[in-house]
Amino acid sequence: MMTTLVAARISVSPGRVGAVINRNVGALRSGPSYWVVLISGFFEPLLYLLSIGVGVGALVGDLTFDGQTMSYAAFVAPAMLAVSAMSGALAETTFNFFFKLKYMKTFEAVLATPVRPFEIAVGELVWAVIRGSLYTAIFLGFMVAMGLTTVAGALAAFPATVLVGLAFGAVGMWVSTLMRGWQDFDLLGTGQFALFLFSGTFSPVQNYPVGVEILIQLTPLYHAVELVRALCTGIVGPGILVNIAYLAVMGVGGLWLASRRVEKMLCL
Repeated sequence: MMTTLVAARISVSPGRVGAVINRNVGALRSGPSYWVVLISGFFEPLLYLLSIGVGVGALVGDLTFDGQTMSYAAFVAPAMLAVSAMSGALAETTFNFFFKLKYMKTFEAVLATPVRPFEIAVGELVWAVIRGSLYTAIFLGFMVAMGLTTVAGALAAFPATVLVGLAFGAVGMWVSTLMRGWQDFDLLGTGQFALFLFSGTFSPVQNYPVGVEILIQLTPLYHAVELVRALCTGIVGPGILVNIAYLAVMGVGGLWLASRRVEKMLCL
């Protein structure tokens, strides 16, 4: 009996998940303001790349990473790509998801249909990944045009950015279900900015003291940056298997926790 109940909870209908995604597409088409928010999220990592990767990179010059010499911009660009995937997914599964859950009561209306809580979580996560993938696809185009990666590197890195979006989007959705109000997002923003600064984004983690380096290596954005950088630069080693496993577990665990929280909050 217990096995049957668990299977029913996690069963997914592609049609019902698609309905959740289509609702978001409809909201996107309903007004120009959403497009402005959608597109604006792409520019932050691009501006960091141009200002720090290119501007500061002119002062830093080349650096050696894993035995290969590259420009500073080529070192920073994959990290900004990973940040773009993270930011795109988190923007959708935190602020927007929280607003729909707490204030618009969107999901209460959705549950009046055959859609289940787990399918809501999956649909919202897939939509977040679509948003994040839009950012990363455009960003990869800029990287290729600027000579910061090859076409082959971009094609290899794109699926990795999808995995990054899945991992961060799932955890972001779970965290949103724990938020008490808009003030809690200040803590989320602080944590996200700390990850942005200290995940091997602007300098190799080996430059930090050993204790700090170990701490950084436990964080999710570090694994995202390492994976994307390896694929963009072509410096691929067995370590990427650890990065992939970390992000996959993070995504599956986050989705499971988020769906349980959504079910608990909406099916009282």
